[in-house]
Amino acid sequence: MKILAAEDNPVFQYMLRSMLTKWGYDVVVAGNGTEALQALRASDPPRLAILDWMMPGMDGLEVCRQVRATPAEFYIYILLLTARAESGDLVQGMEAGADDYLTKPFNAHELRVRLRAGSRILDLQEQLLKAREALRQQATHDSLTGLLNRGSILELLQTELQRSAREQCPLAVLMADLDRFKQINDTHGHLVGDATLRVATQRMKASLRRYDLIGRYGGEEFLIVLPGCDSISGLREAERIQRAIAAEPFRVGALSLPVTCSLGVSWRACPNSVDTDTLIREADLALYAAKFRGRNRVELCPESADLAPAQLPSDLGPAEPAIPDPPVAALP
Repeated sequence: MKILAAEDNPVFQYMLRSMLTKWGYDVVVAGNGTEALQALRASDPPRLAILDWMMPGMDGLEVCRQVRATPAEFYIYILLLTARAESGDLVQGMEAGADDYLTKPFNAHELRVRLRAGSRILDLQEQLLKAREALRQQATHDSLTGLLNRGSILELLQTELQRSAREQCPLAVLMADLDRFKQINDTHGHLVGDATLRVATQRMKASLRRYDLIGRYGGEEFLIVLPGCDSISGLREAERIQRAIAAEPFRVGALSLPVTCSLGVSWRACPNSVDTDTLIREADLALYAAKFRGRNRVELCPESADLAPAQLPSDLGPAEPAIPDPPVAALP
C-alpha cells in the first residue's frame, strides 16, 4: 500500500522511509506541508499518511483540514506525529481531521500496529464501496446482457433529450429487435436464446460510438440513444448495427445460427417539445414497418402510421403486447 511520510527533519524522514519500506509500504516522502497536500491531492494519492504536526509552509493540522474539506471517493487515513503531549493538542488534532495521534519519540512497534489498524479500516471501506457498486450495477443493469436495464436507459434518454434541447442539437433513437427470436428459443432452448442475446449485445456495442447509449428494453428488443444524430446519420448508425448482426452466423456452442435484426429510427433536429414516449412510439412504428417489409432492414419513422396492427408480423417483442398474432400464412 502507498503511504505518505511528511517530515521536515531529514533524520526523522530517513528513519521513517527506512522503517516503512522494510514493512512493505510504497513510501512517498514530503519535506513540507505544501508537498504533502500536493501528494494527497494527486490522481493516485497514498491511502495512508503520516504527517508531522510542525512543518514549514503548512503544518500538519492545516493539511488535515484541507484534505477533509475536499470530497473524495476514497478515504485517506491520517496519523499525526508531534512532540506535543497535552490532551488539548490531541483534541485539536482530531478535530482537524486526523484519525490517530502519536507523540515523539515514538515506539516503532506502536507505529506499525497503528498503521495496521488504519489499513484494516481502509480495507473495510474498499469492501463497502465494492458492495455498493455491485448493488448499483444490479439496480441499473440487465443481469443477462450487462446492458442498461429498461428503467436506466429511459432515464438516460430523458437526460439526453433535455441536453439536446438545451444545446439545440439533434437526437436519434433506435429500436432494435432480433428477427424470429422466438424460433431460436422454441427450437434450441432458452439457454441458447440467452447466449444469442449476449452475442447480439456484443456486436451492437462494438458498432456504437463510445458516447452512444444502449439498453435492453425488453425480451429481444433494445433501445439505443444516439446523441447528435439526425435522420441521415441515425439511419447510417442503424444500418451499421443491422450489418454487424447479420454479417456472420452466431456461434453458440456447437451451433451456427443465422441471426438478423430489424431497426426503427426516430429523431428530432432540436427536441424542444417532444417527450421520450413520443420518440419511442415513433421508433416502434418504424420498427413495425421494417418487420412488415421483410425484416433484416432499417426504417425511418413514417409520417403517419399506415400499418394496421393485424398486418404486423408476430415477432415484434414485448413493446406492444396487445397486438394480436396474425395467421401464419399471412407472415412475410
